[in-house]
Order: sequence, then C-alpha cells, then structure tokens
Amino acid sequence: MGILEIKDVNKRFGGLQALGNVNLSVAENSCHAIIGPNGAGKSTLLNVLIGKLIPDTGSVMFDGQSVLGRKPYEINQMGISRVFQTPEIFGDLTVLENMLIPIFASRDGSFRMHAVENTASEKEVIEEAEHMLEELGMADKRHFHSASMSRGDKRRLEIGMCLAQKPRLLLLDEPTAGMARADTNNTIDLLKQIKEERDITIAIIEHDMHVVFSLAERITVLAQGSPLVEDTPEKIKGHPKVREAYLGETA
Repeated sequence: MGILEIKDVNKRFGGLQALGNVNLSVAENSCHAIIGPNGAGKSTLLNVLIGKLIPDTGSVMFDGQSVLGRKPYEINQMGISRVFQTPEIFGDLTVLENMLIPIFASRDGSFRMHAVENTASEKEVIEEAEHMLEELGMADKRHFHSASMSRGDKRRLEIGMCLAQKPRLLLLDEPTAGMARADTNNTIDLLKQIKEERDITIAIIEHDMHVVFSLAERITVLAQGSPLVEDTPEKIKGHPKVREAYLGETA
C-alpha cells in the first residue's frame, strides 16, 4: 500500500463524468506525476485530494486516514501541503515575514505579525525561518517585499513555506506554469534537492513534460476522467495510448 490510496473514485457534475473509477496508489517517499490533456480530470482529482470536493463514490486515504470531508486546515494538520498554480504568498510582506507565518502557525496555531516580542521562543522561530531561506538560496532576499519578486522566486518561497510546515505529502499543481525556462529549471533543481534531503512524498500535476520526466518516478496518465496508463517515465514516453490521448494519433 502507498501513503496515498485512491480507490474507485467517481465524480459527476450534472451530466459530465469528471472522474470515472479512478484508482491510484502513491508510494511513500516517491515522486508521482499525474498528467493528461485538458479536461482529463486532473484538477478535479486534486480538489478531491485536498478535501475541496467530495467524490460521489470511492475513498481517498492518506496514511490510513480518510481525507474526505475534512476542512483544509485539517488536511494540512494530517501532513499534506499544496502548492497552487498561482503562488499563494503575501505580497505586502517581506520574504522573511512570509516564512515566519507557517512556522509560528505550526507551533501554536496563530501568528500576530505586529505583536512579536523578543522572547527566546520567538528568536528560535526567526532563526528557523532564516535557516529555511538559506536552504532555498533566498537569504539575501529576506527583506525584499514579495510582490516585487519574479514568479520563480515567488514559487521558491511558497514551496519553502510549505516545507516549513514539515509535510509528509507535497501536492504541486503545475508549479512551473508561467515561468521562464531558467526559473523552471531552478524549480526542478529545488524539488530534486527537497526529494533527496527530506522524507517527503511528492505528487505533481503538470503539463510541462520536461518537468515531469525530470522529477517523476511513476506517471499516471488521465484521459476523460479515468486512468489510461500508469508506468515509469521511460515506458510512458512514446506509449501509443498516451500519443492517442494527447495527439489523436493511433499506433
């Protein structure tokens, strides 16, 4: 069994079958990519995984616990963090202030930006935030206002904010969307580093095949809401069913 188990998941929106009999197992400490053409059901499946949607039938289990019907903060407390297509950071705060938020929240469930006292505990939190920024290669940008940064740096910061919560599963929703190729490659390198240095499972939804083949150990291809093929990257490349789903080509 994997750390994430999706079994017999179905979801309809009126007459549209968005997900049909989806079965998927994600191994612990692996990187598993979910790909497919537009309308394949990727976003619907992701929203089921984070509790935003409840499927009509089926189950989603994370480390033996159901995620269905849970609120976003409960999903987070289970050890699941999500990176959105558009970076979710606080543009009016500095890079360091952004990083402080998840660290304070993970310790006591609250954060008061303008009520930080100079206690030993708060010094530890600031040191932890600065250490995380050093890991991200952003220590020299700690006092930058986040809104002024490139999309690649915003994404790097958001990933760091997720890691500060010490998740066991990191869900990435097209993390390189809208990036220049250099920022894309930097994000790939960061995710490889995270995978090597942390006990973490990564599930990624991505259109950019360069990103998918650079990171994933297993790939599931969705088509019209159902799994079409699941295999290693080497066997997915050039697979006739994948070519047909994406390009309309038959073998």
